[in-house]
Amino acid sequence: MRIEKLKKLIDTANRKEKADLLIRNCNLVNVLTSEVYKANIYVTDGVIVDVEEIENKEEEKDVRYQETENVASSEITEKSASSEETKNEELQAYKVIDANGNYAIPGLIEGHIHIESSFVTPEEFSRLVVPHGTTTIIADPHEIVNVCGKEGMKYILDASELAVLDVKYMIPSCVPATPFENSGAVLDANGVKEFLKDDRVIGLGEFMNAPGVLNGDEEVLKKIKYSLDAKVTIDGHAPGMKGNELSAYIAAGIETDHECQTVEEMRERLRKGMYVLLRQGSACKDLRNLLKGVTPQNSKRCLLCSDDRQPVSILKKGDLDEHLRICVEENIDPIIAIQMATINAAECYGLKDRGAIAIGKRADICLVNNLKEFNMKDVFIEGEHVAHEGKYLRKVERLKCNNVEGSVHVKDFSIEKLRIEPKNTTVKTTTIDLTPGSIVTSKGQAFIKTDEKGDFLFNESDDVAKVAVIERHHGTGNVGVGYLRGFGIKNGAIASTIAHDSHNIIVVGTSNMEIEYAVNKLIEQEGGVVVSKNNEVCDSISLKVGGLMSEESGEIVMDKLDKLYKTIKTQVGVKEGVDGVMSLAFMALPVIPEIKITDKGLFDVNKFEFIPAIKEIDLDVDTAINFSGIF
Repeated sequence: MRIEKLKKLIDTANRKEKADLLIRNCNLVNVLTSEVYKANIYVTDGVIVDVEEIENKEEEKDVRYQETENVASSEITEKSASSEETKNEELQAYKVIDANGNYAIPGLIEGHIHIESSFVTPEEFSRLVVPHGTTTIIADPHEIVNVCGKEGMKYILDASELAVLDVKYMIPSCVPATPFENSGAVLDANGVKEFLKDDRVIGLGEFMNAPGVLNGDEEVLKKIKYSLDAKVTIDGHAPGMKGNELSAYIAAGIETDHECQTVEEMRERLRKGMYVLLRQGSACKDLRNLLKGVTPQNSKRCLLCSDDRQPVSILKKGDLDEHLRICVEENIDPIIAIQMATINAAECYGLKDRGAIAIGKRADICLVNNLKEFNMKDVFIEGEHVAHEGKYLRKVERLKCNNVEGSVHVKDFSIEKLRIEPKNTTVKTTTIDLTPGSIVTSKGQAFIKTDEKGDFLFNESDDVAKVAVIERHHGTGNVGVGYLRGFGIKNGAIASTIAHDSHNIIVVGTSNMEIEYAVNKLIEQEGGVVVSKNNEVCDSISLKVGGLMSEESGEIVMDKLDKLYKTIKTQVGVKEGVDGVMSLAFMALPVIPEIKITDKGLFDVNKFEFIPAIKEIDLDVDTAINFSGIF
């Protein structure tokens, strides 16, 4: 910091100079002392220089639950210094906002998110979430980096520079996520070391390759060593891990986990020294369940996160403000809820300049109507007024993204690659059994009939459809084929370039012909999602930025997704409780138990090995159908 700026901050705090901004007459939520009291907040050069307590002439009372639904919106006045002095000598600032008793809380900090899963670019993501009070996010760009490598990382870093939202990045640790699939790029330990030198990178992203950590893989340990040397946070990803293995994982230097599904898992991680991120995203909703394990004693080690959040969730439900509402509904003290969304995240990720409304902190401030509904009246980032009554107050500027377009490169795909079964027979298949509302699957078995061409014959009552992953980065020609049960599709096919984390093409369908048609149409439109039936496109959405993101507005993307999801339900019949896009996307993630599929085949996550999708049996069809319930 320059001496001149330092002197200005001191003189403003000491009332020798006027502040840039004064937010007066607010109920300030102090996350450092767990108090709420009336105060005025002075800001200069984007920094809070004073928090002036206002004498409360009324009897002191706990106002954290006080209902203020009828509090007026904040009033903004901008006048010259001399005019302000003449009118009211108390207001020593060039710009004054009367909070009218609204609550001032720190800007919300998203603990872990993948911007790409919103289907919009960082500049547009900023426009969507800032009006909901999110002022900082900790983003892991392993989606775009898995597709486009270093070019993808450079693109998303530079695009975020144009956003009002402050985006802090974790360098992806697992590109590819595993050696059991083909991703678009490889980011080795030297690549990680290179990006750790960038000030916009504050840590190492979720370490999904847990076996690599436990087995002491040299390349894995180098990534961890470089991050430890740089003194940055290392994020974890350890679903189901416990006991000595969890201890070993943490001993490697990994500090967080956002994959807890039970209170027991959460408690073990907290007791062993980890931060636990309580997730409430568009696909995975663990928050309400995990809040049962949050106590005043352990809450300081708990953060709030979304992981993946689509425009429809943001525009209809909100962002971290929705998390806060859920916390209060689940009887969490509102101050503790706010701490989990602010100061806890700041401390976890070493962001000493934010997370609280206190002298010397960034002026990231939200004014809300009460501590129950958390309706955002005004949002400030570094003292700049960036949102008012849900409206974004800044123009959206976008970075050109030519270098991350045109990412679909498929070689020699045809229906023949889908025909893995013998002709005109019955086969016993290993199935990926979907768990509604979860990305965890289980391994099952079913009987499938085939015709004289070797095409499987779909039986709606069995709810077993064919699923395939087609490599789309290097033209290898790889196609992995298997069966998915519980998805609910009744007709046609759904094909998508959103397939965590390597983002090859994933497709589910009721016949080989339907699958072939949908995949070819997806290749033609260069990524996104295609829904087809009877060899006709029912609906689609184009995502040309890495096959993951659109350059259109969040509202347009939301409308297209709304229409797409309706088509998925009405035209191809995916069952209620199953997300036709995101649930399918996670079927390709071979680090989440129990069984998944990649471009190399069906993968048993627990055994960490490929397994055959089919096994021919020596039964007539009628007998096989009668015995199918046994399996």
